[in-house]
Amino acid sequence: MIQKLSSGKVREIYEIDGNQLLLVVSDRISAFDYILPSVIPNKGKILNQISAFWFDFVKDIVPNHIISTNIQDFPEEFQKPEFAGRSMLVKKLKMLPVECIVRGYITGSGWKSYQENGTVCGITLPEGLQESEKLPEPIFTPSTKAEIGEHDENISFERVVEMLGLELATKLRDKTLQVYTKCTEYARQKGVIIADTKFEFGLDEKEELVLADEVLTPDSSRFWSASDYAIGRSQKSFDKQYLRDWIKQSGYNPADSLPIPEDVIQTTVAKYKEAFALITGKNFEE
Repeated sequence: MIQKLSSGKVREIYEIDGNQLLLVVSDRISAFDYILPSVIPNKGKILNQISAFWFDFVKDIVPNHIISTNIQDFPEEFQKPEFAGRSMLVKKLKMLPVECIVRGYITGSGWKSYQENGTVCGITLPEGLQESEKLPEPIFTPSTKAEIGEHDENISFERVVEMLGLELATKLRDKTLQVYTKCTEYARQKGVIIADTKFEFGLDEKEELVLADEVLTPDSSRFWSASDYAIGRSQKSFDKQYLRDWIKQSGYNPADSLPIPEDVIQTTVAKYKEAFALITGKNFEE
């Protein structure tokens, strides 16, 4: 019997059987650990299809959880227009309790930490870096996975080793950095800088590492315009940073659950569509 396992900030997860799940990406958007009351039209389809592109792009580095994105392959009750384009039939995995965050540029909370003590997540960086500057090498800065409404906690690589063992922790770090490096090199050629991102991994029935959840979407990553990039300041972005910035500047309180103005919604949609077009080489079709 198919049952809904969870309804997260953005995704609905259904258990098809003991080996398969269906992930459905909604048009909800979250910021500062709150699910906002206004939806972003077609956001779910854009995120799902960007993820599918990247999963295929890095399958030579690490296997992924996708079985099919074609609704004809889904259980009959999901073969409906509302699931088309925004859903994936995936392998059920034993998900690892670590957010695999990788940073290639110094920005956001990393920049704030660096200004205070010269480190990011406990990693000492060279002196004299400026805001938004590219790091000498990407750094792996994992965190715990928090429940909705709670904050993720940054943890050291040594803590990941304690949690998972040295072999698996090392593989997790190495695959994270390999996927990020390949994708950032591709994206740069398309006019997009991927400043940082997060990945999630699980283990399959053979205890093999598998890339899961979402990959390099505007929700899980910081995308900057390469043509507008300059160190020493914040950057124009193609991700939901625009919405975060609007919230901070407007005085809007996500806890109040008030609607987002229509012009802010439309600007956010446009940024997601621009990211889709640059990365996939195709215009988004609703």
